[in-house]
Amino acid sequence: MTKDSGCRACRAGTTLDFDFTMAFQPILDLADDSVWAYEALVRGPNGESAYTILDQVTDETRYQFDQAARVKAIELAGALFPRDSTTRLSINFMPNAVYEPNACIRASLEAARRIDFAHQRIMFEFTEQERFRDIGHVKDIVAAYRKQGFLTALDDFGAGFAGLSLLANFRPDLIKIDMDVLRGLDGDAGRYAIVSGVVGIARALGVTVLAEGVETAAELSALRSIGITLVQGYHFAKPLLKALPPVAGFAPVTAARAA
Repeated sequence: MTKDSGCRACRAGTTLDFDFTMAFQPILDLADDSVWAYEALVRGPNGESAYTILDQVTDETRYQFDQAARVKAIELAGALFPRDSTTRLSINFMPNAVYEPNACIRASLEAARRIDFAHQRIMFEFTEQERFRDIGHVKDIVAAYRKQGFLTALDDFGAGFAGLSLLANFRPDLIKIDMDVLRGLDGDAGRYAIVSGVVGIARALGVTVLAEGVETAAELSALRSIGITLVQGYHFAKPLLKALPPVAGFAPVTAARAA
């Protein structure tokens, strides 16, 4: 699909021939025991896996799906998040489905305005594992989103071979270290050194680090010792369909609490 055909599809209001919804998983801030954000994760209407839905996305429907997923995530967040919450919403998106950054963000902007959800509370994640057709185009997307007040994140950092190159090119607000890099961190000096090195590089660039896929108390302890305070994973909560999973000892940030 070309840029022009993608934009025409948007204007024509093309619909998808399958349904989907979102599950939410908390991202926690260990610094103040708060829920820093909730990540919206694609699921089938009855909780089917993300792969079940993504397998139905074609080159012809990629644009429509990406747009619909963003709006669905924002609308559900508006319905589920506490009214006085300042907790963020993290949305996965497909850079290769964005044809013109400023035009393709309009539906997200309109959805956020409609439910009075501040742009500064929305973070867009793109994954290291996606094959980018045009690095310059992705840099333009990151710049355009930043201009609108959105945060950007590089997901699955370390899962592929281009992590450091992408970090150097895009300078996102945040990187999410992939769970495969973290697994067994507490008992593996090599992995511990690698993660410590990534944290040092990110800090030098002014990029926040999040550890995803945390599954054990031992992994969490090792991450704390490295200085990582943003964490996510089954150790805390599994994604919950169209609901916000509670986490003992952690609460969504509210305006009163932030003050």
